[in-house]
Amino acid sequence: MPDSAARPDADEEWTELLRQLQAQPEARPRPYFYSRVRARLVNASAVARPSAQAWLRWPAYAVMLGLLLLLSGDDAALGSVSSANQNSGNWLEAPFGGE
Repeated sequence: MPDSAARPDADEEWTELLRQLQAQPEARPRPYFYSRVRARLVNASAVARPSAQAWLRWPAYAVMLGLLLLLSGDDAALGSVSSANQNSGNWLEAPFGGE
């Protein structure tokens, strides 16, 4: 830990520094700053709109993703469901060990 005895007037220095910072004039943006920002936002929003062709392609992407997920499965989920349905009739007779 630093030794505070090395700088006995450190508190006064900090107090003076804070007074200087508070005495600074309030910062103001350059002239026409907000007008330039609004103009950039308008230009950016005009460019960012997707075309009609992009809207037509999105359902096709969703269908392709669905087909990919449907065809890429390993049938493990379907197998576990069918085995659960086969064993559902004798669940009272099954031992607690799960065998």
